[in-house]
Amino acid sequence: MYRGEQDEQPYVLPCVVEAEKRVIAQPPNKEYSGYGGSAAFCRLAAELALGPSNAALADGSAVSVQALSGTGALRLGCEFLSRYYSPSNVVLLSSPTWVNHPHIIARCPGLEARPYRYYEPSTRSLDYEGMIQDLEAAPEAAILVLHACGHNPTGVDVSREQWAGLLAVAQRKRFLVLWDVAYQGFVRDLEADVEGLRLFAASSLEMLVAQSFSKNMGLYGERVGCLTLVTDDAAAAKGALDLLHDAARSMYISPPIHGGSIATAILGDPELRAQWERELQAMADAMAARRHALHAALVEVGAPGCWDHIAAQRGMFSFTGLTRAQCQHLTNKYHIYLSPDGRISLGGLPVAKCKYVAEAIKDAVESCPAS
Repeated sequence: MYRGEQDEQPYVLPCVVEAEKRVIAQPPNKEYSGYGGSAAFCRLAAELALGPSNAALADGSAVSVQALSGTGALRLGCEFLSRYYSPSNVVLLSSPTWVNHPHIIARCPGLEARPYRYYEPSTRSLDYEGMIQDLEAAPEAAILVLHACGHNPTGVDVSREQWAGLLAVAQRKRFLVLWDVAYQGFVRDLEADVEGLRLFAASSLEMLVAQSFSKNMGLYGERVGCLTLVTDDAAAAKGALDLLHDAARSMYISPPIHGGSIATAILGDPELRAQWERELQAMADAMAARRHALHAALVEVGAPGCWDHIAAQRGMFSFTGLTRAQCQHLTNKYHIYLSPDGRISLGGLPVAKCKYVAEAIKDAVESCPAS
C-alpha cells in the first residue's frame, strides 16, 4: 500500500475525495449493479488498458465485466477458462510470481500451474533467454500469465524489445494470454506501463486483461477492478460475455457500486481525469525517488555487496536478494517487516527512513552472511 511521505498513512488521492463527493451528491442507489457491473466503468477501464482506438473495442470483439479488484478479475478469468477453455489446461506462471496466482489457479478445477523462468538470482535481473526457452517448450495453446508492469515480487520488467520477442513466441505457440494489470500508471506512466499489452492487443491473439484500481487510485478497500476478454469475433465475444456473467453470478452475483462509481467519475470527467493523472504521476515519481534513495543509502553506509539492482528495478516492490535469515534479523532487531523472500514494499518506505533501513540491512548482511 502506498503511504504518504510525511504522515506515513495510506494516501487518499484528492481526486478520489472530489469524485466521492460528486457520487454521494447523487440520489442514493442501493440496487444490484447487474452481473457485469457498470457498463460505463467497463468501457472506460478497457480503454485505459487497451487504448481508446483499439480495434476490438470498436468492433465489439472485446467485452468487459466489472470485478472485485484485480484479484477478483483474475479469479473470474481463471474460473471462465476452467469452465470453457478447452485447448489447454496449463497455466504458465513466471518464477517467481505474485504469491496469490497459484492459489487462485488451484481453486479452478482442471487448471494446472506450471512455472517458466523469469528471474535470475545470480544477476538479480530478467532471465530472458531462459524464459523464451521454457515458453517454446510449453504446450500449444497454454494460458500464459504476464505482468504488464511492476512485476510482483521482483520489480524486474520486460523491455520493449523483449515484449516483441515474447509476442512472436506467443503467436507461434498460440497462447491465450492472461494479463495481470495491477500497477498501470504506478511504475512509469499510464501509456508506458502497458506498452507490452498494447503490442499484444494489436495482434490477432485472444487474451484476458485483469485490471486493478487499488494502487493507481488508492481504492484498496473499495475492490474496483475490470476483466476484459479480447477475441477476433464479435459474435463469439457476445457469447463469452454471457458466460462471464454466469460465472460471476455463481460466485458473487454482482460487484459493489460505490467504488466503481468513484472510478467512473474520475475516468469519465476530463478535469478529474487530468487531476488523477497528475497525482498518479506524483506517486510514481515518489516511488522512484524512494528506490534511488535506498540504493544511495546502502552505498553510503557500505552495506556489503552490490545494490545496483534496487535502482534498476521498477514499481512498488524491490527484490533485495536478502536471505530468509537476514529478513528475520531485520524484523527481530529493527522491526523492519518484509517478505521472507527478501521482497520489500517501497510504498511504505519514506525517503527519510532509507538511511535507517540501509544501516539495518548492512548489519543483517554482516550478521547473517549468505552460505
